[in-house]
Amino acid sequence: MSSSGRFPAIWCIGRNYADHAAELGNERPERPMVFMKNPASVIGDGESIVIPEVCRFPRPQVDWEAELGVVVGRDVRDLGVEEAMDCVSHYRIANDVTARWWQKEGSGGQFCRGKSFDTFCPVGPALPASDVADPHALAIETRLNGDVVQSSNTSAMLFTIAELLVELTRGTTLLEGTLLLTGTPAGVGAGMSPPRFLEAGDVVEIEIEGLGRLRNPVESMPPA
Repeated sequence: MSSSGRFPAIWCIGRNYADHAAELGNERPERPMVFMKNPASVIGDGESIVIPEVCRFPRPQVDWEAELGVVVGRDVRDLGVEEAMDCVSHYRIANDVTARWWQKEGSGGQFCRGKSFDTFCPVGPALPASDVADPHALAIETRLNGDVVQSSNTSAMLFTIAELLVELTRGTTLLEGTLLLTGTPAGVGAGMSPPRFLEAGDVVEIEIEGLGRLRNPVESMPPA
């Protein structure tokens, strides 16, 4: 993060777990699916996810997505596979909160609008990369009001962290402090039958092995 307390950029990967792609009726991607979130959407552990009025219509739509966050420790470009992991400074728990109608219908097919509303990127404390023996072997779990809704392992990622960093830095500079969200496993609300979306009074808790817990209550912004 910069001296202002914000990440200079948040790069995100969609459908990086085969079971999540399948639960939403999507094919396994042949290349990383890349989108971005607004850095102003970041909140911390214990802060509230606030559902704005614009995300309550035309239907309930705000969803959770547990993700392993990767922080880039220096400016990098055109990384090779062998050096890619050396640029990782920290790991963090993240929740890629998503307004599904805005993601799929409200923004011309582009994801970033539905991902970027204020408070839609809860992020946990930073753990130095040197303290994580293998970021591709971490249990990841989400609980909604105490009930387990996501349970997987980062070993199930289709594209490794190194592969993602190599791809993202091809001809492109990632600035020091950039946050990379590596995708979510199955168990999101949109994949349930019937779908289940966040409401005021809910509590979302995400745990990643060795990184601790990210806990955020949910509020609803009153109409203007």
